[in-house]
Amino acid sequence: MIVLSRQLATLISAGVPFLASFDALVEQTGNPKLREIILKVRRDVEGGSSFSDALSKYPLVFSPLYVSMVRAGEAGGVLDEILDRLASLAEHEAETRARIKSATRYPLIVVTTLIVAIAILVTWVIPKFAILYSNFKIVLPLPTRVLIGVNTIVHQFGLLILLVSVLLVFGMRRYIRTYKGRLFWDRFKLKLPVFGPIFLKVALSRFARVFGTLSRSGLPVLQTLEIVSNTVGNVVISRVVDNIRDAAREGRGVVQPMRVSGIFPATIIQMVAIGEETGRMDEMLGKVSEYYDRQVDYSIRNLSSSLEPVLLVVIGGVILFLALAVFMPWWNMISLFKGGIG
Repeated sequence: MIVLSRQLATLISAGVPFLASFDALVEQTGNPKLREIILKVRRDVEGGSSFSDALSKYPLVFSPLYVSMVRAGEAGGVLDEILDRLASLAEHEAETRARIKSATRYPLIVVTTLIVAIAILVTWVIPKFAILYSNFKIVLPLPTRVLIGVNTIVHQFGLLILLVSVLLVFGMRRYIRTYKGRLFWDRFKLKLPVFGPIFLKVALSRFARVFGTLSRSGLPVLQTLEIVSNTVGNVVISRVVDNIRDAAREGRGVVQPMRVSGIFPATIIQMVAIGEETGRMDEMLGKVSEYYDRQVDYSIRNLSSSLEPVLLVVIGGVILFLALAVFMPWWNMISLFKGGIG
């Protein structure tokens, strides 16, 4: 999609006829599904449909933000500029996701390895030790009894546990698809330690970037806020945007609902207030977006260092527990043997 938008913007700005631009896109698009959609859009445009209306038939490919900005570009005669902005927005989103994945890759590998190690120990190692310990009349330590108990439960109720887990995951996913479930999930994500502030900054950066881009494109404020609400990616923030839209519809401006929401910092509210008073809202929102982008970049760079203490504590605690579960019975047996020899 990024390449498609960038290529179409380049072809239009170079003066290539609009329908001829689609022929070039079809030749250069490597994705078969996207190539098929481009051909259908071309036929619709050739049949008299507007470009934005043709795109709106494929909501799973072209988002409401994409369609609305294209419609604004058609109305203002700046379609190439709008497509270039859309490509920049998509690139920024992709880069942010890639940085977050890169920063969380190491912790995920460590946690996954730890879970696999525990599963192997509980499934194969501890049962063999349990057979050995049963030949001696010794009281097993609590950590060992816990692991043996876990092994017994897994062997006896493994399929039931797996079935219940699958049903819980499936049910949770269906619940999250509802508005109430999505609201709960998005609020939960914002309250997570370490990750919560990053999710909030990413959402606010997207809010400011999309709001500013749409304002610069010439869309009415109410339509702009409606699109921002649908594309911000977090229901909690969307509700704040809906309150801002209601205030704008009633002529109360956008600053007061931002201040009441408790989500936006005072500095950001002040910048938006200046933009509203001076008529440079798009410029101020661009600065807000840049501010949050820097904050997100700083938070992501320090994500690994923030997680390392937590990982060390968790890994240390698990290893200590497993070591005690395996070696404490040996120490008890050694004491028993010494007592018998004495």
